[in-house]
Amino acid sequence: MSVVEETFGALQAPIADFSEELSGLAGIYQDDVNLMVWQRDLESDTEQAVAALLQAGQNFSLNQIVTPENVTQSLELGLPATEGREALIRDIALLVDAYCCLFDLDTTGLRLTQVDRAMCPRFHVDQVPCRLITTYQGPATQWLEEQHLNRQKLGRGSNGQPDSSSGLIKADADIQQISVGDVALLKGERWEGNEGCGIVHRSPGVENGQYRLLLTLDMA
Repeated sequence: MSVVEETFGALQAPIADFSEELSGLAGIYQDDVNLMVWQRDLESDTEQAVAALLQAGQNFSLNQIVTPENVTQSLELGLPATEGREALIRDIALLVDAYCCLFDLDTTGLRLTQVDRAMCPRFHVDQVPCRLITTYQGPATQWLEEQHLNRQKLGRGSNGQPDSSSGLIKADADIQQISVGDVALLKGERWEGNEGCGIVHRSPGVENGQYRLLLTLDMA
């Protein structure tokens, strides 16, 4: 019997859950939840700040270890000085504070990246406890419900075949997608008790001339 079969025998197959409140992200602590999404609309000033940042044409990838106390200053030093960027910095600071509070962390690994291609185009699971992802502009992260995938076809199990023909995605699968602005917590393989149950997800395709602005937070 596989690890997945043993795990699913003891617990309900992992599911995604959604909330319209920031506090709802605490639902990630439920044993059967491997994706928890705070569904929200970005404030207009945040959208304008993101647009200005991407229109500046300064391709960048910001990688820092930050705390809730120093994240604002770190972003002020690390981001291009574009119009209205304070709104984006405030939003990121809010997410850093929430993430650190939720997991009782002093620091977090922050990555803010301008992306013009799919960074992780194949469906996969993360080898981390729990990652926060939000897309400020462009297509957002895609994921598969448990009943629509065959985990044995992940990674080497695909025998080098693309996801579309390896058998990973079942014939009746409906590929799900997080919305722009939504904040997602993705439970990975290193979450205690979640081995073999990490959320299966991938980066979306990006059209020619299109950009994404992607934020991830990890346990440093």
